[in-house]
Amino acid sequence: MSDKNYIPCNPEAVQGVKNVMKYLSDITYKGIVTGQHTQTMAMEELHHIKSITGRQPALLGFELLSYSPNINYSDTDEECMKEVEENYGTLKRAWEWAEQKGLITMCWHWFSPLYGRSKSFFSENTEFDASKAVIEGTAENKALISDMDTMAGILRPFCEKGVPILWRPFHEGDGDWFWWGVKGADTVKKLFRLMYSRYTKIHKLNNLIWVWNSQVPECYPGDDVVDIISRDMYPPAHEHTSQSEMYYNLMEITKTPKITIIGETGTLPSPEAVVSEKVGWSSYMTWSKPFCLTEEYNSDAELIAVYNSKYAVTKDKLPELY
Repeated sequence: MSDKNYIPCNPEAVQGVKNVMKYLSDITYKGIVTGQHTQTMAMEELHHIKSITGRQPALLGFELLSYSPNINYSDTDEECMKEVEENYGTLKRAWEWAEQKGLITMCWHWFSPLYGRSKSFFSENTEFDASKAVIEGTAENKALISDMDTMAGILRPFCEKGVPILWRPFHEGDGDWFWWGVKGADTVKKLFRLMYSRYTKIHKLNNLIWVWNSQVPECYPGDDVVDIISRDMYPPAHEHTSQSEMYYNLMEITKTPKITIIGETGTLPSPEAVVSEKVGWSSYMTWSKPFCLTEEYNSDAELIAVYNSKYAVTKDKLPELY
C-alpha cells in the first residue's frame, strides 16, 4: 500500500497512532488482526476465546453506552437498565488491556443528548433531531456539544498516556435505526466532522484513529477526517469467507487508498480466504454475547481454526505498538 495510506488525518497524532496505522497497512494482504467486542465487566467473550483456542484476540472492542450523560433513568425498561448496568465501569478493563499493549477500539451507543427514553440511541426512542443539532446555537446543538465534551473528558486520560484508540463514532450512520443516521447523509457527515474538529482542535485528543463506519458513498464525511474505512456485516451463520463483495463495495466510497477493516461481524471471516484472494481487510471484530459465546454463528471448531491460522494475528503475535 502507499505510504500515504497510513499518514493520520490529524497532523498532531501521537506516535502510537502512527505505529498502529503503519502496522495495519503493512499487514494488508498478508494477514488479518483478530478482534472481539466486549461490553461487560466480566468480559465473558475474552475468557471464552482463551478457553476454547488457547489464544486471545489482538484487538478488543469496548462499549461506551453507560457513559452517555443523558440516560433517562425515570423512563426506561429492564432490558435497557441491564445493558447499562453491565457496562458500568468497563473502561477499567480498557486500561488493563492497554497495560498489556493490546489494540483498542471503541464505539458509543450514544443515548440521545435530549428527549430520550429507554435505549434512546435508537431513533424510535427519542424525538432528538440531529439535523438541528448540527446548527450552532440550537438547544439540540448545545446538548450535543455538552455530551461530546463530557466524552472527551472520559477519553482524555488515554490520550495523556499515549494509548491509541480506533475511534468509531456514529457507526452505521447510513441507517435510520440510530438518531445520528435517521436524518440522512448530510446530517451524519456534519456530525462526524463536528466531532473531529472539536476533538482534535479543542480537546487535542491526538490518540484517536478516526474510523468511518458505512459503505454508503453519500454518507462519507471526507478523506481529511477519516483514517480508516469500515463497515459492519452479519453474514449467514457459519459462512466463513473473505467477504470480498462487501470489501469491494466499501472501497467505492473513496478513491483514496485507506486502511480497511470489518467494524463488526457476526460470523468470523476466513484468514486463508482473505489472504489467498488478496482482499484487503486489515482486521475484524466479532460482536459480543451470542455471536461469540454460543455456537449459533461460529462453532468452537471454526473459532479454533481462525485463531490458530498462520494468517491470523492474535495477541501473542502482536508487536508492541505504543
